[in-house]
Amino acid sequence: MSTSAKSPIDPASLPYRPCVGQMVINADGLVWVGCRADAKNEAEGRGAWWQMPQGGIDDDEDPAAAAVRELYEETNIRSVSLIAEHPRWLNYDLPPDLIGKAWRGRYRGQKQKWFAYRFFGPDSEISIIPPPGCEVEFISWRWAEVGELLDLIVPFKRDVYREVLKDFAPLAQPL
Repeated sequence: MSTSAKSPIDPASLPYRPCVGQMVINADGLVWVGCRADAKNEAEGRGAWWQMPQGGIDDDEDPAAAAVRELYEETNIRSVSLIAEHPRWLNYDLPPDLIGKAWRGRYRGQKQKWFAYRFFGPDSEISIIPPPGCEVEFISWRWAEVGELLDLIVPFKRDVYREVLKDFAPLAQPL
């Protein structure tokens, strides 16, 4: 007798997706956040959640180079200077209902290397309109106080954000 039901995926059998995250701080000490688009088949869950820019690392790509590339692809931001790199890779696991669905079922979550940048350009430089052929990442963006960030972020990423903020929140000071 044949059964069409698939066996549940053991999350421990899946790797983490290599990723970078960027905390972009403006001259007022505020942090850039984008409101996630409710994209079809959203890998990280649906909802009106905000996040700092982040994205995957290509094969054999240096994380620092990936961070600059992803920041530009998602926000059009180029006028930044690197002020810090988080000392550790940080992991988060997807919620059980997204295991086997997000990222075509290939990953259990993400391992992220975080970078902090000072933004020195005008706000008019920022654009969330994606390059041709890319999906929309964000439907809006704004500058936020560091103290707001944890409440804006999808719950399963909050532990990573807490760790990032331990090291980077003191950098979010006005110039």
